[in-house]
Amino acid sequence: MSRILTAGDHFVLNSLLQEALSRHAPDHPDITELTLPWPVEPFHRIGEVDEASGSEDSLIEALQGVEICLTQMAPLTERVLRACPDLRLFAVTRGGPVNANLDAATEHGVAVTFAPGRNATATAEHTVALMLAAVRQIPQRNAELLAGAWRSDYYRYSDVGPEISGATIGLIGYGAIGSRVAAILHGFGAHILVFDPYIQPGTLPPTATQVNTLEEVLAGSDIVTLHSRVTPETTGLVGVRELSLMKPGAILINAARGALLDYDALCDVLEAGHLYGAGLDVYPSEPLPAGSRLRALPNAVLTPHLAGASKPTAHKAAEIGAAEVGRYLRGEPLQHCANPANAATRVS
Repeated sequence: MSRILTAGDHFVLNSLLQEALSRHAPDHPDITELTLPWPVEPFHRIGEVDEASGSEDSLIEALQGVEICLTQMAPLTERVLRACPDLRLFAVTRGGPVNANLDAATEHGVAVTFAPGRNATATAEHTVALMLAAVRQIPQRNAELLAGAWRSDYYRYSDVGPEISGATIGLIGYGAIGSRVAAILHGFGAHILVFDPYIQPGTLPPTATQVNTLEEVLAGSDIVTLHSRVTPETTGLVGVRELSLMKPGAILINAARGALLDYDALCDVLEAGHLYGAGLDVYPSEPLPAGSRLRALPNAVLTPHLAGASKPTAHKAAEIGAAEVGRYLRGEPLQHCANPANAATRVS
């Protein structure tokens, strides 16, 4: 009987992981658990992997004699792999297995899976929420009202922003999240420009138009929102030159990854009044440093990397990860293996 460890946390709970396993691996009751401290304690770099929680020592102890680990944040490092020779499947319940050393896992014969699309709906909704908040400056007006101010003078034409209905909104990236954002914005009556070299034909809503260059989407949009994955090609995708191409009074939204955007350049154009505002959920350094220029900008709406935070996200994460465990136990091909050379067949 294969031993399974669920290494849950305070978002993707062990109870959710084990409930999902009861559906996908009902004949494997040998399950132990380890509770990681995220998000009560922020994730951090552990060994050579990023965005992990807990410690190598606690994971090594919990993995002794364990063949399968189902987790969101546990650190799969070279040290952990060397100390846990029975491990064969490390199922990560997040959109990308950044907390796993894939090269080392491949070398040690461990398959690593992930959970694409688990938070796509939540992140799309949060993106549109940031858009609305930045357009109407809702957090700023709320803070002023709670402090005792009643500022009806914001009705001045020079101070008001655009509407989403009838606006042109540019999407940079059209994957699981970008396509959901487009569907929501279609209901608002927005016109949508999409830049994504890998877009599938026939997937755009009727009000969307595909453009061929980044420059087209930046220059033609009233609101621009980022949805690209971070790769060597997309790191720093929007910088000084790109921001200068945006319309005066436009709005920029980033709930994807901080590495896509030059934040110093963004602060410059926000301070200069070239852009009307920005809505941001991700940053180049997290947590956002106390001295960040963004904290002093009245036209920036900020949230602390919460776009994917919803109860359905946690349930979907557990379900996708447990389904991979079930496939492995039945000897079926894994659907979301990050190191396909090890798209494992069961060895015990």
